[in-house]
Amino acid sequence: MPAPQPSQPSQPPRQPSGAEQPAPASALSPVAPPVLAEVVRSGFVEGRHRGSLVVLGADGAVQLALGDVTAPVFPRSANKPMQAAGVLRAGLDLAEERLALASASHSGEPFHRDLVRKMLTEYGLDPALLQCPPDLPLDAEERDTYLASGAVPDRVTMNCSGKHTAMLAVCAQRGWPMETYLDPGHPLQRTIHRVVEEAAGEPVAAVGTDGCGAPLMAISLVGLARAFRSFVGAEPGTPQRRVADAMRAHPEYVAGTRRADTWLMREVPGSLSKMGAEAVQALALPDGRALAFKVEDGAVRALGPVLARALTLMGVEGPVVDRVGRAPLLGGGNEVGEIRAAF
Repeated sequence: MPAPQPSQPSQPPRQPSGAEQPAPASALSPVAPPVLAEVVRSGFVEGRHRGSLVVLGADGAVQLALGDVTAPVFPRSANKPMQAAGVLRAGLDLAEERLALASASHSGEPFHRDLVRKMLTEYGLDPALLQCPPDLPLDAEERDTYLASGAVPDRVTMNCSGKHTAMLAVCAQRGWPMETYLDPGHPLQRTIHRVVEEAAGEPVAAVGTDGCGAPLMAISLVGLARAFRSFVGAEPGTPQRRVADAMRAHPEYVAGTRRADTWLMREVPGSLSKMGAEAVQALALPDGRALAFKVEDGAVRALGPVLARALTLMGVEGPVVDRVGRAPLLGGGNEVGEIRAAF
């Protein structure tokens, strides 16, 4: 029997319906973007990953742009901090680990699952109300342990379950319909839409459906970097700052114990980091500098090397950058190459 394949924070979008805005047939530039990473095996370059990347300076100006950084992309789970801020703006009073989990693509470790169940109980919600799909833990090591215990895919285990629980909780609190909480025209999703546009400083270019079923708003990489920058620079007590503070204080709830976002937020003081499926990454530093990129072919294996190189160019150093950037290739069980940044 083949081993289960690793899941990602989200899957390809379904066909648009209802109030969704159909995305263009292709948002990709007809001009091939630059190579961001190379796959080097035994000294031979056997593959390349192209993409676009932007770095903003402390004043918000573009300092580095590779590829088309103004074209809209689906940020996938890198949108989650904005979705969590929308939940706060809608009236739900979350804080600390609960707010971090509402912003998470969690690994499905026991402490993640336990807090999701506790939150459901606290708000009187039946787990059956969750409309994210049943899934296995996102983290490979945790997935093996989970399956060995005889457990099966579950909605609580799905990496977006914290976000969905928070969305249901605010609907229950406001008296909004829960059966349609993922409809783009729902009052909660309209609030989130406004938060995304305000944070990005640009209109949402298209609305699709993320793998967890939630509406997904397309913005540019510049807009995504600008949004993360706005969260770390927001006034204390605002929804944006509350989300940023909770994520940075409890990064293991945003990702997991073996994930790059966790390592970075723990070891680069004041940083705010969030990845998304299809190889999207956004990060902001406390001085207002920020970055965002997308690997065009969606190869998550290129995320670490590209992110580490961008951080190095921004002057961020230390063991955590080396750890994030390490992506060895194996041959016969031995290390014979690597995926490395190419810019």
